Amino acid sequence: MAKKKTAAASTELDGKEFFAAIEMIEKEKGIPQAYMIEKITQALVSAYKRDHEGITDNVTVETDRENCRVRMFVKKEVVEEVDNPCTEMSLADARAALPKAQLGDILRIEIKPKNFGRIAAQTARQVIIQGMREAERGMVFDEFSSKEHEILTGTVTRMDSRTGAVSLRINSGSEFTDAFLAAGEQVKGEVIREGDRLRVYVVEVRRSTRGPQVLISRTHPGLVKRLFELEVPEIYDGTVEIMSIAREAGSRTKLAVWSEDENVDPIGACVGPRGQRVNAIVEELRGEKVDIIKYSADPAAYVAAALAPADVVSVIPAEDAKSCRVIVPDDQLSLAIGKEGQNARLAAKLTGYKIDIRPESDPEPPAEEDEALLLEDEETEQADPAQETGEPQPLD
Repeated sequence: MAKKKTAAASTELDGKEFFAAIEMIEKEKGIPQAYMIEKITQALVSAYKRDHEGITDNVTVETDRENCRVRMFVKKEVVEEVDNPCTEMSLADARAALPKAQLGDILRIEIKPKNFGRIAAQTARQVIIQGMREAERGMVFDEFSSKEHEILTGTVTRMDSRTGAVSLRINSGSEFTDAFLAAGEQVKGEVIREGDRLRVYVVEVRRSTRGPQVLISRTHPGLVKRLFELEVPEIYDGTVEIMSIAREAGSRTKLAVWSEDENVDPIGACVGPRGQRVNAIVEELRGEKVDIIKYSADPAAYVAAALAPADVVSVIPAEDAKSCRVIVPDDQLSLAIGKEGQNARLAAKLTGYKIDIRPESDPEPPAEEDEALLLEDEETEQADPAQETGEPQPLD
C-alpha cells in the first residue's frame, strides 16, 4: 500500500495572514497600515542582523499588498575570494543560482522569514510591539495636545489618601488616558469620591517615557473662562469678550467682560435670563461666587467696577500709573476690602493695579503710613514683584 505523502511545512511567510493582521490592527488600534508595515519591516531586518553578525545594510524587505506577498532579500557581491559570506559569494555559488553571473555583480538572494531562529523571532516581535506602543502613544499625544487650554471630563478611578492626589480616566474623541489631579490643583473643601465625573482644565500635555502626560487643574482661571464660553453663546462667537479673570478657587472669582456692540449688555449676556447661565457655572464650581463686571479702558472706572459690590466715591491714580488710591464711603470700607482682604486682592489681580483703599472721612494717609507703605512695596517687589503688582493671571 502506497504511503500517503505529507505536505512539507511551508517556509513562506503567509502573506494573507500578514496583511489581515495589519488590517485588524488598524481597525482596532487606529494605527495606519503603512506605519505598521514600516515597523515590521524594520523588525524583520533587525532580527536577521541579530543572527548574522556580518550583515550591514544589504538586507531589504519588499511588501506587495495587491498580491499579499512579503519577501526579504540579502544583497551579495560576486567575488573571487569570499571574506565575508554575509555580504559576498563566490562565482561558483552565484552561477548555481544565476548561470550568467559575473564577477562584480550584485545578486539578491531571497530569505525565508520563517527560517529565523527563536531569538531572532523574539527580537522581531519586540520591535513590532514597541512600534505599536509608540504609535498608540503618538496618537494619544496628538489628540490630547490639541485639547490644551480646553475642558475635558474625567472619571475618578483612584484616590491617594497619603498625598491627596486623584487619578482620573479622561477621554477625548476615541482616545483615553489617565491623568493625575494633584492636591494643589483641587478646589479647597471640594469632596471628591471614586466614580465621580469631574470637569478639568487641561493646562499642558507633555511627552514622557511612559506616554503622554496630561496636566490638569480645577483651580486654574482658564476653567472659568471655558465654562463661560460653553454657557454664553455671545462669548463663544466673540460678541462678548472676556478681558481678565482673577480667581481664588473655591471662594470667589472676578470676571471683566466687554463688547464692541453697543446693543449688547456684556454683563446681562453672562448672567442670562433669570441668572440661568451664571447659576449653571456656579453650580459646576460647587458654589464659588462669581462677580461679573464691565471692563473699561478708563483705569479709574475699571478699578471702581472691580471693587464691586462696594460703592466707590473716587479713584485717584498715582504718578507711577500702575497704582491708585480709592476713596469709599465709611460704611463701605469693610465691604471694599472684603473678608481677609479678598475683594481688594482680587480687584488688584483683575486690573493689574495696586489699590490703596481709604475711607471718605480720612482720604489722606498719614505721612508715616505713606513711608511704611513705600518701604513695604519696595521689599515685596524685590521678593515677588508679580504678586504685589496684581498682574492678571493668564487665561490660556
